[in-house]
Amino acid sequence: MLTKKEAGRAVVAAKTRLGLTWERLAEVADAPLAWTTAALLGEHPMSAAQARSVADVLELGPDAVEAFTAQPTRGALEQAVPTDPTIYRFYEVLQVYGPTIKELIHEKFGDGIMSAINFKLDVDRREDPGGERVVVTLDGKFLKYQWG
Repeated sequence: MLTKKEAGRAVVAAKTRLGLTWERLAEVADAPLAWTTAALLGEHPMSAAQARSVADVLELGPDAVEAFTAQPTRGALEQAVPTDPTIYRFYEVLQVYGPTIKELIHEKFGDGIMSAINFKLDVDRREDPGGERVVVTLDGKFLKYQWG
């Protein structure tokens, strides 16, 4: 059996070899783009039907289907401080703006957190006179702390 990490590497290799996009794979899985991408990289379990459909398009075998449906161990970065420049920038954003985000959530909602389980993610591209902009939307349900 492939691990979820090995299956993710196989997905990237097959996607490249076949000239597919993450958007196309999301269509095949009939699921949101960001969720599908995360699932195929090992962060979410897919349904059996989704896993079979995607594996067929990627020309991957039953071991990949099994890996796609397996329960993940989430947060699979290789080290605590990421070294990949794109991922590191998000780490940097949270170092700089994390306390601000926390304060603003508490001011607007009260004592609680943003869910990373009941959650949506979108990555978009926006033209700007100063250069193209990356727009990342994190959309999580507010979870109020409840004591007792």
